[in-house]
Amino acid sequence: MNLNRRGFLTAGALATPLLAGGSGIARATTETAVITAADQLAAQGWRKLAGRKVGVLSNPTGVLANLDHIVDSMVAAGVKPVAAFGPEHGFRGSAQAGGSEGDYTDPRTGIPVYDAYGATADSLAKMFTKAGVDTVVFDIADIGARFYTYIWSMYTAMVAAAGVGASFIVLDRPNPVGGQAFGPMLDPASASGVGLKPIVQQHGMTVGELARFFAGEFLTAKLDLDVMRVQGWRRDTFFAQTGLKWTPPSPNMPTPDTALVYPGLGMVEGTLFSEGRGTTRPFEIVGAPGVDWRWREALSGLALPGVEFRETYFVPTFSKFVNETCGGVELTVTEPRAFDAIRTAVAMFVTAKRLHPGLFGWRPDLAIDKLSGSDRLRKMVDAGAGVEEIVGSWQAELASFVARRQPYLLYW
Repeated sequence: MNLNRRGFLTAGALATPLLAGGSGIARATTETAVITAADQLAAQGWRKLAGRKVGVLSNPTGVLANLDHIVDSMVAAGVKPVAAFGPEHGFRGSAQAGGSEGDYTDPRTGIPVYDAYGATADSLAKMFTKAGVDTVVFDIADIGARFYTYIWSMYTAMVAAAGVGASFIVLDRPNPVGGQAFGPMLDPASASGVGLKPIVQQHGMTVGELARFFAGEFLTAKLDLDVMRVQGWRRDTFFAQTGLKWTPPSPNMPTPDTALVYPGLGMVEGTLFSEGRGTTRPFEIVGAPGVDWRWREALSGLALPGVEFRETYFVPTFSKFVNETCGGVELTVTEPRAFDAIRTAVAMFVTAKRLHPGLFGWRPDLAIDKLSGSDRLRKMVDAGAGVEEIVGSWQAELASFVARRQPYLLYW
């Protein structure tokens, strides 16, 4: 992610659990697998959408259990959308961070694709009108972090749909990092493309729940909203337990393990350290030239719950420090239910500043303020505050958000 762009339990007991590689939690078998809303509608031949002029806002994560894309499945079923809309990275997912695919005709289906990345509600409404859309279908897998842009593409599309009188259908998917909320609230003064409205940093909601929250808390115009629920998902479930196949929602989100750390470690993008872009483990590998073994020793000494650190050295192939040898750490989440990605990131910042004050710092554009939601984190780290003091500073607003979101929740 950069600031020009951005960015998802079984109903009963798990049957014969297997360890999921690297994540330390049990993986569901196919007998207890979650069923997405898209798979439910596909099994019905998409008849819910028959006769409608459908516009689909999706990307490569909008797939069925057999890995067919929902738009391809709709067309095969005779329910051809009138248009598709691509978020950051594009409808078919070929663009890197901060990029999109532009407007084009999809060669597979012949459907016109509109570039929705960075679009305002007004410009998106014009796209809906031009395409003749009367129903907008949203199906994109989220990561659960405020600064992952797909949820703001959804919000903007909701505003646009309300403006033109179109219905809005969310095909819900699990939140891959579970249903618990963590972190600070966005200060509206720091609103940007990576956080348009005040929600906490790790919101712990599915996109369907967020859509209900957005409609109830932020929309001023009436919207015909329909959230199609996931079957078999619970709030204490992580992706490895769903039985679903992982489709990278963006080029630097290769695995569910990446998703676990991202709501916190995504903030590294606002620092002078590398967040591991250009390596095989983005956001799980962090460092900079000149960082040495002391950082890993300090972090391990904190005994942070649910995570272990390994001293590592790496040479990024793109992004920060291209072709330079960096020292740093690699994170491994050992127990997701005990892990707080945002607390972990704060600990990494505090210790890095203490051990390597000449190396650790913030990007000159103060991108960290947009990522963390305000200038508070940056100022507290710079003032020498400790991890518990920093994390404690947002507990009241976090509790308020958890209470505020309660009426909009669909899963327990």
